[in-house]
Amino acid sequence: MIRFLQSKDNRLVKAIFIVIIGAAVITMVVTLIPGIFQTDSVTGDTYATVYPHWYSRFTFSGDTVTMTRVQEVAQQQLQRQRLPDFALPYMVQRVGQQLILQKVLLAKAASLGVQANDDDVRNFLHTGQYGEFLFPKGQFIGEEKYRQFITSQFDMSTAAFEKALGEDITVNRLRSLITAGVTVSDSEIRDQYRKQNIKIKFDYAVISSDDLRKQINPSDADLQGFFTKNAARYANAVPEERKITYFAFTADQVPGGTPKVSDQEIQAYYSAHQSEYQVPEQARSRHILIKFPGGASKTDAEAKAKADALLKQIQGGADFAELAKKNSEDPGSGAQGGELGFARHGAMVPEFDAAIFGQKIGDVKIVHSQFGYHIVQVEERQTAHTQPLSEVQPVIQSTLLRQKETQTESAYAQSLATEAAKNGLAKTAAAHHLEVVTTPSLSAQGVISGLPDGSQVIAKAFAAKQGADPAFAPSGEGFAIFQVTGVTPPHAPTFADWKDKVAKDYADERLPQLLTQKTKELADKAHALNDLAKAAKEVGATVKTSDLVGESGQVPDLGQVGTVAPDLFTLSVGSISGPIDAQRTGVVAKLLDKQEPTADEITKNLDQTREQILDQRREEVFGIFVSNAQDEFKKARLIQVNAKAAKGGVDLGQ
Repeated sequence: MIRFLQSKDNRLVKAIFIVIIGAAVITMVVTLIPGIFQTDSVTGDTYATVYPHWYSRFTFSGDTVTMTRVQEVAQQQLQRQRLPDFALPYMVQRVGQQLILQKVLLAKAASLGVQANDDDVRNFLHTGQYGEFLFPKGQFIGEEKYRQFITSQFDMSTAAFEKALGEDITVNRLRSLITAGVTVSDSEIRDQYRKQNIKIKFDYAVISSDDLRKQINPSDADLQGFFTKNAARYANAVPEERKITYFAFTADQVPGGTPKVSDQEIQAYYSAHQSEYQVPEQARSRHILIKFPGGASKTDAEAKAKADALLKQIQGGADFAELAKKNSEDPGSGAQGGELGFARHGAMVPEFDAAIFGQKIGDVKIVHSQFGYHIVQVEERQTAHTQPLSEVQPVIQSTLLRQKETQTESAYAQSLATEAAKNGLAKTAAAHHLEVVTTPSLSAQGVISGLPDGSQVIAKAFAAKQGADPAFAPSGEGFAIFQVTGVTPPHAPTFADWKDKVAKDYADERLPQLLTQKTKELADKAHALNDLAKAAKEVGATVKTSDLVGESGQVPDLGQVGTVAPDLFTLSVGSISGPIDAQRTGVVAKLLDKQEPTADEITKNLDQTREQILDQRREEVFGIFVSNAQDEFKKARLIQVNAKAAKGGVDLGQ
């Protein structure tokens, strides 16, 4: 081989081998030195970069997920799900992984020739879920209204919205391609429908763990042995306790009296917090909802006919509120005469939103949404505006006053703590006519009886060292200045002190085994006697009878039958089950009745069941495809996550 390469006549071959070796070396570098191609872009607004191909890393042509977009979507999800602000970091991680996965699937789609174009997006806007609003009677609402709608509903530009929509269409087509071969036979459908729709009725004998607990009566020697055997378990059973010495003052004991708030301070606060007083455009409306299917209407046509009839009554002078109370199928507003109060742009479903911000005030019209038919009347609209100072002045004054009071109290507490560090708690308290108190030993969850709220004092005390300089903390009606004057570290209790807890632990440990044993004994007796009631009486179990239930049916002392005791559906009438573990109870059942769907019922529901099974299998197949795609991109190091995002807990691509 070396001689071959040294030959002058083989320069082309040499070049080919040099390219091959060079590519191999570069590939090794990329593989063995992660992040070698990481540029400043992944430490700025870049959350992650997904590379469609191995060579994309050399050309820096990856698809970027921006930190800004992750934050935007996370905030939207937080608001829609009404989650607290502290859930934002979790939501950021979740959204980040979802957007990375979207990029992976788009890359897989492109490799398989699946791509949505502009025509596909336009067609969806015409015929999809927004078609009725964007193209009423086939006519486009116009660029400005379209832009406003997208901004209010999604907080995106139209270009970004259409790009995201195209990506969604692409991923849905990829799903369709991957799951196109999923099938199910008629026999499987019939068998599945039959199993899902069997209904059974049964007697069942119940052994309660609460009753069994009463039968566990260990001697003191048993408990002492258990305590000794589990010494490690009780080594720190008694938590750390602390004694706290403190004196406290209330707001009315602060020198100088109540602070004052000037007009200039109110004006300054108002000017600095203008954004808080912005009132968005909003509309007040009422409606009468006629649902379909269900409720008072069984079909779309019936619902529409009823809505038309009510509209005519209102137009004829009937009282809207009375009709709403009698006919509206919206339980929230119906009892209030249909009143919905004020709503801002984008708060309602698109069709309803368009009506309350589009139709004339006082007009009554019918609007069709995913919930049914709404007879809508707009009662009032307010343009976006800033609340005047006169309107919010009392609130601002109260806010500033409380801030000043807190600052004054805190400053006074700081001065007392400084004085106490020099002169001691007792002397300082006496100088200011305050009383020193020492608590008994308290745990971190303890209560200081002399304070309205001593939780912050205790929290700070458990973070301080014994003998440290005095500190201060809010006390519910002022502040407390305190020191830790005693610490009892966590330790093992004596058996005598802990006997009741040891007895409970002893019973808890033996209860599951005893419940299993007693339930098996009940089942064995019931089979031997072929009589559940007699066996139950012998072991002290209670016999009950269920309703006629299906898989999802709930039975007292048992739970959801299909989850806890699925084998009951395979029994024949008159058969007795084996022992059933229902967590806090043990159960043995005897089947009384079993009703299976008829052949006609199965045939009638064949198509619906087919779609249910196909949907489930498609989800499974596509889930496997998605998992494999993730693994493929991770192994090839085609997902590069911002280091800061990775520290936040994102594991995809790590």
